[in-house]
Amino acid sequence: MSDLLKNIDARAKLAGTNKLEILMFSLGLDNRTGREETFGINVFKVREVMRIPEITRAPEMPPSVEGMVSLRGALVPVIDLAKYTGIETDSKADIMIVTEYNGHTQGFLVKSVDNILRLDWAAMRVPPAMLAAELGGLVTAITELKDGRLVMMLDVEKVLSETSRFDADDLIFKNVKPLGKERTVFFADDSSVARNQIARTLDMMQVKHISAINGRQAWDELAKMADYAESLHTPLKDMVQVILTDVEMPEMDGYMLTRKIKADKRFAGIPVLMHSSLSSSSNQQLGKTVGVDEYVPKFEPQKLSQMLARLLA
Repeated sequence: MSDLLKNIDARAKLAGTNKLEILMFSLGLDNRTGREETFGINVFKVREVMRIPEITRAPEMPPSVEGMVSLRGALVPVIDLAKYTGIETDSKADIMIVTEYNGHTQGFLVKSVDNILRLDWAAMRVPPAMLAAELGGLVTAITELKDGRLVMMLDVEKVLSETSRFDADDLIFKNVKPLGKERTVFFADDSSVARNQIARTLDMMQVKHISAINGRQAWDELAKMADYAESLHTPLKDMVQVILTDVEMPEMDGYMLTRKIKADKRFAGIPVLMHSSLSSSSNQQLGKTVGVDEYVPKFEPQKLSQMLARLLA
């Protein structure tokens, strides 16, 4: 299984091409539907795939959190994804996917892993409203394979938020202060958890905001704004002062969105701030290769507000 994750650094070449690689996995046959669904997670968020080590049970944890495991001296929470997603299955989880994002490491228990699929973000569609409602917003994108199977991308940020409650404490907003100037930020993110936190941060800063749920929608809206500004013979930077973007988004990712913005002279003078749970230095460097001006990790409102205050000043 470790062969699946070899040469991950080579995947840096995907930045700015609107492509991604996802590790596909199964949670077992769902007794309610009689189907075994296929899920996916961005390879950039996968640290390793392994047999399940001994799990230490701990009291007062959410029902889907099985306990903790020790990985190279660090205690890592383990989440049973079948329980978390509400899948009723008799299949036993055999594999643990160790993920790392936004500075957090956690293990996901799954029945099996498939292969790594390389595809274009344009092939990842926003899930239908009915599916999104049924799964409580847990699926952020969906694509169809040649064999007819559907692959559903999980909102791992939502999983982390609801199992660890790392963003539930109002103290994370403690030092977010009003900006004192009239400014507007445009932001794009496919995670409802992230969008809500960004909006709350901007509201506390008393900064106006416009949002989009993916890069494609963001580009369409920004292009309309640019057209409107041209019709008024007004610089677009008078209407929006910062563009904030996630990296992983269906239809168009943050790298491609940034590349399109930086290639269009109408956006001159508007900084692009990348806001991502892919918090490694290598991913920050990838953002710079496509023109990102600054980078800030997700789910840290104080750091986000400080960076925005500097850019908006």
